[in-house]
Amino acid sequence: MAPTKDQQNVISPVDVGKRQDIDIQTGDTVRVVEKVDDGGGEYRLEPFEGIVLGRKHGDEPGGTFTVRSEVEGVGVEKIFPLYSPRIDEINIVRRAQMRRSKLYHIRDKAARQIRRQMRRMVNVDISTKTEGEESGENEDTEEDEDADNVDESADDSPEDSAEIEQDDSSQEKSDSEDENSDEESGDEDNEVKE
Repeated sequence: MAPTKDQQNVISPVDVGKRQDIDIQTGDTVRVVEKVDDGGGEYRLEPFEGIVLGRKHGDEPGGTFTVRSEVEGVGVEKIFPLYSPRIDEINIVRRAQMRRSKLYHIRDKAARQIRRQMRRMVNVDISTKTEGEESGENEDTEEDEDADNVDESADDSPEDSAEIEQDDSSQEKSDSEDENSDEESGDEDNEVKE
């Protein structure tokens, strides 16, 4: 269907020709400079750089592209409309040849890499207290720990430990009985089938 005269004369704040000429492909690293409203009618420019995960709807007016980036170790994705007046400029930083049209598998890959990094990390307790405060509190905590140890030793009577051992042994017996009953029921099934 051919556009009517009214549709041809639509004034857009976006240079549609330039946006159509930008050949954004999946896998490209792009920098999208976005206008962000500060309030009071003023705008600041905020760049967002990342990998293009995919495009939808091509170059038509509703076309979008998804950009993924990592900010402080957290994956962030933004979906940008191609012809949005909020986008000041789009720069292609790096080109890449991809065999897929959508790179959604990168989300899982990034999560796996983060898990590997977390395994290598060491937990460290960092205090923001001054040295004087720490030394004064250590005396109190040592006394509290001694009192806690006395209370715990009173709680651990020989009767309690004997009850725990009995519970463990009864559990082991019930587990072995369940295994035996499973084996017996399996034999019965074989007899019925034959």
